[in-house]
Amino acid sequence: MIRILLAEDDNAMRTYLTRALEKAGYSVMAVSCGTEAIPLLETEIYDLLLSDIVMPEMDGIELAQRCNDLSPSTKVMFITGFAAVALRANRDAPHAKMLSKPFHLKDLVMEVERVFEDSAAVSV
Repeated sequence: MIRILLAEDDNAMRTYLTRALEKAGYSVMAVSCGTEAIPLLETEIYDLLLSDIVMPEMDGIELAQRCNDLSPSTKVMFITGFAAVALRANRDAPHAKMLSKPFHLKDLVMEVERVFEDSAAVSV
């Protein structure tokens, strides 16, 4: 089963995304900030880090950079509602996928599926 680490500071959004991803068949560990995600990345293997970019304590871009150091095989996808932040994310984490808010849950699930389809095509 594909394991996703979700970092999202908005409680309602975090619950909403977790339920949608679990319903789609993914195993999800959800945290409210980047600093909560680091110990998990140090001790467990996740297939995908799905992170909001704008969060307190540690933003999603810094979290993605730390994730790359701790677990280089973990793929990264950002979710954000800020266009300027998305541009910075593309520059600082060029291999990460980006999903802009607002989005429909089916779009989220489709993008997550695409991340793993793309990696399967590369490894063939």
